[in-house]
Amino acid sequence: MREEIWNWQAHTGEQRLRAGPFIKWAGGKGQLLDHLKFPSRFNNYHEPFLGGGAVFFALQPRSSFLSDVNPELINAYHVVKQNVEALIDSLRELEREYSEEKYYEMRALDPEWLDPVARAACFVFLNKTCYNGLYRVNRAGKFNVPFGHRKRPRVCDPEGLRAASTALRHAVIKTRDFRDALRIAERGDFAYLDPPYVPISKTSAFTEYTSSSFSWADHEALADEAERLRDEVGCQVLLSNSYSAKVKSLYQRKGFQIRHVTAARAISSKASTRGKINELVISSY
Repeated sequence: MREEIWNWQAHTGEQRLRAGPFIKWAGGKGQLLDHLKFPSRFNNYHEPFLGGGAVFFALQPRSSFLSDVNPELINAYHVVKQNVEALIDSLRELEREYSEEKYYEMRALDPEWLDPVARAACFVFLNKTCYNGLYRVNRAGKFNVPFGHRKRPRVCDPEGLRAASTALRHAVIKTRDFRDALRIAERGDFAYLDPPYVPISKTSAFTEYTSSSFSWADHEALADEAERLRDEVGCQVLLSNSYSAKVKSLYQRKGFQIRHVTAARAISSKASTRGKINELVISSY
């Protein structure tokens, strides 16, 4: 365990890079940051549902373990961290070639046949140009979101990518299930858990970003893991989820603190439903 405890509140704006998410992600936490109360001190930071990484980029902790089950997402993070200039060159070229035809050409590619930089460039390009920034795959694991019909999307953001690369320089990044990812957590660490939300309507489930969805049994397993981290490990835990009676009851039974907040919906299939939504913020402190 690190002896030095990191105090994020003392990590001033001058020290912290102006880095933020380099992709758009369903359920991204940019609009929720003001409602999240972080521990003032912790050792290592763990985020096993990484997504766009808004919380990581806001905190920029010195020691981080970041993970997700989506291999395309994790490959993109690795490339941003390790080979950002090559990624920028590839994205600039794709931005020049932007068209509906190019979109479907890129969507048809098998990522496993691409080298890491080309694979990351394809992932970011599709994210920036698909319909509403969604990431969704079918049961065969193939990305299937339609073209977004945007006039001139900004596919390449060199400054943002370079800032993200610097922020990630000390992070350990893995493709892992949350169960495996959280096994290394220690006393004094902080874990932020942002699973695919429990759907509150038939049209609000954005859980299909891998070929196997996140079930209610997975949510129960996550609650058990959060309890283990708090009671057995001594790790501080913060979790977010949809405003669901089932979720609320699950964590109330385990003695977690629960707050009801409202946040802007960043992604929805209908423009009329992209307003404020109710969410739960659950913590051990």
